Amino acid sequence: MNWDDLRVFLAVARGEGLSAAAKSLRLDPATAGRRIARLERALGTLLFVKSPQGYALSEAGQRLLPRAEAAEAALRGGLADQDADQAGQLSGTIRIGAPDGCANYLLPQVCAAISAAHPDLDLQILALPRVVNLSRREADLAITVSPPATERLRAELLSDYHLSLAASRAWLAANGTPSGPEALKSARMIGYIPDMIFDAELDYLAQFGVRRVAMASNAVSVQLNLARAGAGLAIVHDFALANAPELVRIFPDRLRLKRRFWLVSHAGPRDVRLARLSALLRDGIRDEIAHREELVAKSAQIA
Repeated sequence: MNWDDLRVFLAVARGEGLSAAAKSLRLDPATAGRRIARLERALGTLLFVKSPQGYALSEAGQRLLPRAEAAEAALRGGLADQDADQAGQLSGTIRIGAPDGCANYLLPQVCAAISAAHPDLDLQILALPRVVNLSRREADLAITVSPPATERLRAELLSDYHLSLAASRAWLAANGTPSGPEALKSARMIGYIPDMIFDAELDYLAQFGVRRVAMASNAVSVQLNLARAGAGLAIVHDFALANAPELVRIFPDRLRLKRRFWLVSHAGPRDVRLARLSALLRDGIRDEIAHREELVAKSAQIA
């Protein structure tokens, strides 16, 4: 098979149409269509089912997709090996997708250190309040709060992290301290917009029987700032509390949640460059979380 045709195949599969694929490859749609037709003739089968909604993979296309992605990863890994100098420097551009809490409070410090050690490496942080879609090449690596349920992606444990109940000193002075975790059912809570919770691991308030979220946002950073402004009680990442001196943890020994970050990449042959960056991210994020949680443990709290 011709690699150029496979490259067009991947672009059409990810963009679900000729126009999006042509734009990403800097081709005109007609040329992309001819490449797909040529690949289908060579394989003797249809790779896409065309509809008004776009191009969907046929059964044959679904079988070809992991093979094409493996070929792409092997090619990129080979090029990365050629580009790496004797000092082991990383270069090129790598995009990391992450939930906005991780992207706001952990990745800037970690990526700044990596960038300083690898000046020819361009890092892009994609912060989204949803799962980053690696299949559509939104990013090269993704950080998630749950491992993906597909064999097409590889997941490795990045780090554990913790969350605590917190409120501003001003809010506590005006409203008093809740009597216990069971009081959250009737408290003024800050949290996610209920129908925009994109992972069950983020549905913190449900386990406390909270049905009303008085102040809500799809972004962790907004929830933190709402708590800082005295809008109510919130379940807050311990690693973010270092950025919010106005907040005090409440019941840290009785109400402390543990979650995990996972680092997700494409399955198949490992891109050497991504594998090296993954190791740097893993070590950096673990150290940053440990450092920030240690600082918070020493700060003010209400038992």
